[in-house]
Amino acid sequence: QVQLMESGGGLVQPGGSLRLSCVASRSIFSFNIMAWHRQAPGKERELVAHITRGGISNYADFAEGRFTISRDIVKNTLYLRMNNLKPEDTAVYYCTNDLNNWGKGTLVTVSS
Repeated sequence: QVQLMESGGGLVQPGGSLRLSCVASRSIFSFNIMAWHRQAPGKERELVAHITRGGISNYADFAEGRFTISRDIVKNTLYLRMNNLKPEDTAVYYCTNDLNNWGKGTLVTVSS
């Protein structure tokens, strides 16, 4: 069973930035895809961004230009850099992979 552990969430003002991290219990290069999803209060879970084993990344429309997904294979860590955060980005952010493993999530709150 692969374990994924997210961190880096917190309270940030609108326009601010955060970097989320997700550490995997085994090499992230073994996964075809790693991704970030989020779930806002009262809403369905949605895909934020994903990155393939080959390093190709894709973003949801709301994340394009503001968020950057990246990885450190040596550290078995997936990242999500989020800039120009908006109140509507408030959500629990989850790290996942193509084996359908999920972390417990990290809460991001964007508020003044």
